[in-house]
Amino acid sequence: QVQLVESGGGLVQAGGSLRLSCAASGRTFSSRSLGWFRQAPGKEREFVAGITRSGDKTLYTDSVKGRFTISRDNAKNTVYLQMNSLKPEDTAVYYCAATWRYSDVALNPGQYDYWGQGTQVTVSS
Repeated sequence: QVQLVESGGGLVQAGGSLRLSCAASGRTFSSRSLGWFRQAPGKEREFVAGITRSGDKTLYTDSVKGRFTISRDNAKNTVYLQMNSLKPEDTAVYYCAATWRYSDVALNPGQYDYWGQGTQVTVSS
């Protein structure tokens, strides 16, 4: 079993920054790929960013490219999402996820095995 706990969400003005963290415990953290997803009210959960086991490959959804950065520290069992130049449309609950089935970045929620409880990010205009 793997437990994922997100932190770092909050309320920020447009143009501001937040850094989300996701701490993992349990099964070997460094074994597989990790991802960040978000879900706004009334919308489906969407892929935001993903990173491979070694950290040598990252992928981002188009709307966050150049503004968000995903990284991981396997020694600390933690994955991060640095979010800069935040926009009101970034408002959502953000979830981290881990997959044990894919070594490449996984884009679909169904490809992930474990999820955190989510952290709210609200960007005011």
